Amino acid sequence: MLSSGMIALLGDSLIETLYMVVFSTLLAYVFGLPIGVILNITSKTGICPNKAVNSVLGVIVNIFRSIPFLILLIWMLPVTKAIVGTMVGPTSVIVPLVVSAAPFVGRMVESSLNEIDGGVIEAAQSMGSSSWQIIYKVLIPEAKPSLLIGAAISITTILGYSAMAGIVGGGGLGAVATNYGLYRYNNEIMLITIVIIVVIVQIFQEIGMMTAKKLDKRLK
Repeated sequence: MLSSGMIALLGDSLIETLYMVVFSTLLAYVFGLPIGVILNITSKTGICPNKAVNSVLGVIVNIFRSIPFLILLIWMLPVTKAIVGTMVGPTSVIVPLVVSAAPFVGRMVESSLNEIDGGVIEAAQSMGSSSWQIIYKVLIPEAKPSLLIGAAISITTILGYSAMAGIVGGGGLGAVATNYGLYRYNNEIMLITIVIIVVIVQIFQEIGMMTAKKLDKRLK
């Protein structure tokens, strides 16, 4: 049986994990959504083709997507300290999580926007809609179900990244799994943290999928 102290620790770690994941996902979309939109509209089939912008931004996104999160986490420790004032704790992990997740989100958004029927965009252009109007009145609304599915995938990916943060003192369930499950060879704690993480993933996935289905006009 788990002690009351361990149960309290798991509860606090769960809250820390949710804090890291939710805030990191929100900030990743603050940066990632514009990146995805720019990649889409500046492509050769986009509404504002610009090969130079598309190529440069695409290379930057690919570079950051190629760096394994654990390496990025360690590499960014000085930057993290400069931004939040510390290199340990849940808040410090948000910085590398956002840097790692924003390019991933950008590609997810780009992929969702690429699925939109070109005829819808042409109709908006024929009615004299500006590029900005097409973006927020056509592209994003039409891609909303796909964007929500992408958000569910993104948040579970970020959750997986957050678990690695325990190795460098980031807190959360990853820290419990590392400090008690790995270093102290406590298989029970390791199993419990895995189960909790799996349950969180399933909840996020179900919420994302159910919301996407409700908003998908093709299913109505």
